[in-house]
Parts: sequence; structure tokens; C-alpha cells
Amino acid sequence: MDFKLTEEHEMIRQAARDFAKNELLPGVIERDEKQEFPKAQIKQLGELGFMGMMASPEYGGGGMDTISYVIAMEELSKVDASASVVVSVNNSLVCWGLDTYGTPEQKEKYLSQLTTGEKIGAFCLSEPEAGSDATSQKTTAIDKGDHYVINGTKNWITNGNSADIYLVIAQTDREKKHKGINAFIVEKGMEGFEVGPKEQKMGIRGSDTHSLNFNDVKVPKENRIGEDGFGFKFAMKTLSGGRIGIAAQALGIASGAYELAKEYAKTRKAFGTEIMNHQAIAFKIADMHTQIEAARHLVMKAAWDKDQGNNYDLSGAMAKLYASQVAMEVATEAVQVHGGNGYVKEYHVERLMRDAKITQIYEGTSEIQKIVISRSVFKD
Repeated sequence: MDFKLTEEHEMIRQAARDFAKNELLPGVIERDEKQEFPKAQIKQLGELGFMGMMASPEYGGGGMDTISYVIAMEELSKVDASASVVVSVNNSLVCWGLDTYGTPEQKEKYLSQLTTGEKIGAFCLSEPEAGSDATSQKTTAIDKGDHYVINGTKNWITNGNSADIYLVIAQTDREKKHKGINAFIVEKGMEGFEVGPKEQKMGIRGSDTHSLNFNDVKVPKENRIGEDGFGFKFAMKTLSGGRIGIAAQALGIASGAYELAKEYAKTRKAFGTEIMNHQAIAFKIADMHTQIEAARHLVMKAAWDKDQGNNYDLSGAMAKLYASQVAMEVATEAVQVHGGNGYVKEYHVERLMRDAKITQIYEGTSEIQKIVISRSVFKD
């Protein structure tokens, strides 16, 4: 067993850490308050190669491993989870999905623009009645010969208004159930495609989350991903990798909250000494550190499994389940360590606590992860 990162991995960590400190931290509180999408910062991340890290160099990607990706996700998420979720969706769901299952023509036309951040992608699976139950797709895609006609609504779509390219999951043949589902590439501006109102969220408020409406949207046949009926499998395979990205985001939120709490405990005084000298606080920091280290091992194991070509459904689900739990617990305790200061925006931890909650919900709730884990355990 080798727990040492390569020199390249350490360089990626440092580059992501520097970017988070120099470019994301300034203005992060204001972006959260105004629900402002970090457009300029995302453009810079694209120029630095963070928007298509694992994609093929042939199409502008970095050709990096999943470990490099989760390292970058952790560092960015320590400071701004609203920016890191854009990176996660673009990398894990959109670029990886197209790079793995797209045709050469689809990759040339779409992937080459997504990897550089020139354009941003969105993954459209959830619906008003199909969140955790992804098989219950109400959005339809009717085969018209040389094109499909899509009708329906998608909900809670990350990058909903900022994206240019949308991967849309829709039902083509209801009688075939999940085997009648397809995945399509839809471009912003296609007639009948409308972006709905922006969601007013508790956390990751800089990320723009919208509902999407499809009214007789004509999509060329060549925009279908994979063979007819491949859509559900495409969605599940893509989400399995996406969960590793969100696990890394949760890890980053927890790490960021922990680092702030530790530094505060070293300088804040109560009863004549720094509060780190009080066992009540010291033990909180000890628990945080241990939980984060355990979560990091799970995240790295899932990333390693993916890089090795192993089945990563189980390790990815465990990483997301535990890391998201740790994010919520550590961020909440970080607020407690800060006392009254933790409840105000200036000290950042209240925002991290609000951001942490969504990691237990999107790309598969904690309950869904437990279903995945238990099924895998009993299968053995």
C-alpha cells in the first residue's frame, strides 16, 4: 500500500489551493449573498485546465487521473463550493459522459469546447416526480425518423442558466421502462427550450440552479448518446463517477471548516487562555481531524478504484455517504467552536455549514447511497 502522492498530484493540489485563495476567496461572501454565478472565476478555471481534467487530450482535456481531480475538488471546495460544483458537473457528468460514450463527431463538436471552459455543461436527469427514482422519467423524446421531439420539465439543474450544452435524459418507449430511456445533447437556443426561474437555495447560492422546460424541442438523431435505450445506463454510470466528485466536494467543505476552526481556536481566548487549551474545544478538533482523515481515505479509494478500472459503484457510494455526513457534522461543529462569531458571515463557517447540506442530497441522497451499498454487500 502506498499513500504517497506523486509530484504531479502535489503540483495540482498547490495550483488549486493558490487559485482558491487568490481568486475564489475574494468576493466569495458577496457572491453568496447576491447569488452571483462566479463567471469570471469559472472562465479562469477553464483556462487553467480544471474544467476538463480527466477528458482526452485529443479534445482539449487534461488526460489526468481521478485522484488529480478529487485533489483539485477538495482544495476548491474548501473556499467556494458554488464554484467547485460547476467544476464537478462539467468534469464528472458532462465531459466524462461524452468522452466515454460519445461519438467522435459529438466529441469534436461539443467536448472540445467543454474541456476548455469555453462552454459549460449541465446534466439533466431530475424531474418534479423523478428525483431519487430516476426510472420514473416523465420527459419524453419521440422518435420522428431523423430527429427526436422532446417534451417535459427538468428540476434542480446545476448550471441551469449558465450552461450552453445540456445532457438530457428522456423516455422514448414507456413500455420498455428503464430500457426505453435515452440521453440527448441539447443546445441552449434550440427552439422550444426554455430556462425556468432560479431556485432560491439555502446553500451553494453562487451556483445557478433552475428548472428547464422542453416544448416540442427538435433534437437531431446524431445528438443521441449511445444506442437506442442506453440512456438509463448512461445516467447511472455517469452518476457513479459524479458521486466521487461530490464526495471530494464534501471533503473539501469539511476540511475548510476544520482549518478555520483550528486557527480560531489558536487565537481566541476565554478564561485567560486560548480556547484550544480547553478540553471541550480540543476534543472537537480531534474528532474533526479524525473524521476528515477517514473521509479522505474513502474518497481516495473510490478515485483509485476508478483509475484502476475496478467497479467503483460501492466505493463511490461509501465515499459520498460518509464524506457528506462528515461535511455536515464538521461544519456544524466549526460554527460551535466560533461561538457567536460562527453565526455571522464574516467568519465563513456559517456559509460552509449551509453549503454542506446539499452534499447529502444531490447526485443521489444519502438514503440512495445506502441502497447502493446494501445491495452490493448482499450481492457478495
